Amino acid sequence: MTGQPAPSPAPPAPEPAGGGAQAVARALSLLSLVGRGGSAGSGLAQLAAATGLARPTARRLLLALTEARMVEQDRHTRRYHLGPEAYLLASFAAERHGILHHARDSMLRLARDTGDTVLLTVPQGDHTLCLERIEGDFPVRTHALMRGDRKPAGVGAGALAILAALPVAEADALLQRTAPLTEAMAPGLAPALIEDLARARASGHALNPGRVVPGSWGLGVAILWPDGRPAGALSIAAIDSRMGEARQAELTAMLHHEARLIETRLAALETQPERNIA
Repeated sequence: MTGQPAPSPAPPAPEPAGGGAQAVARALSLLSLVGRGGSAGSGLAQLAAATGLARPTARRLLLALTEARMVEQDRHTRRYHLGPEAYLLASFAAERHGILHHARDSMLRLARDTGDTVLLTVPQGDHTLCLERIEGDFPVRTHALMRGDRKPAGVGAGALAILAALPVAEADALLQRTAPLTEAMAPGLAPALIEDLARARASGHALNPGRVVPGSWGLGVAILWPDGRPAGALSIAAIDSRMGEARQAELTAMLHHEARLIETRLAALETQPERNIA
C-alpha cells in the first residue's frame, strides 16, 4: 500500500423530498392501526387499505416494526399485533402520560356505584378515542361505544364534553370540519351537535340523548389539565329509561366528583421534581 490517503466515502444518495419523514409517518400510522386491532389483530390487506399504502410498502414497514419488536405477527393467523417493545414503552409512559392509569379507580367506583357503563374518552386530532370501557352490573347495557372506537369530535357524551371544554372558536371550527363525517353517521346529527354543544357549555356537562343509537343515552364530564385544556372525559352510558332528569343530576354530580379527583392526580405530575434516570 502507498501512503496515499484512502478515498473519502461517497456521500449518501439524496433522499427524496419528505422521504424519511414520510416513511416514519407511515410506519407510525401502521403501528397505531395495529394497536387498535385489539386481541383479534389486523391483516396485511386490512392495514394497507386503511393507510392507502401498496401492500409491498405496508409489508416492508411492518417488517421494520417487527424487527424493532414494536409489532409481531402471529405465526398461525398471520395477523399483526403490538409487540413487546410497544408494551414496555407504554408501561414507561403510563404514570406520566397515561390518563387511564390515573382514571381507572374512578371508573371502577362509578361502575360499581351506578351499575351502568363507564367510559374514558380522549381527544385525538379531529376525533376522539375510547380508551376504556368498564361495565356495571345492570343487566341491560348499551353498546354504542366500545373500547378502541374512534369517533368524530363531539359524537358521544364524552366527546361532546371534551369539545365543550375547548375555546369556543376552536370547538366551532372543529365541528365544522367534521360535519361531513357526522352527517354520514346519521342524517341531521351535525346540526343537532351544535345545539348539544351549546347546552353542554351552559350546564358544565354533556348529554347525548340517543343521537347515534336510539335509546342509548350518555352523560359526560371533561377532565382538564392544569392549564385548562381537556385531557379527556369520563362518561356514563345507559339505556334511556335509566336517564331520567333526577338520575341525570345524581350521575352528573358523581362524574364531576371523580373527574376532579383525576385532575388532582394529573396536576400532581406537574409539580413532581425531575428525576435523574441516567
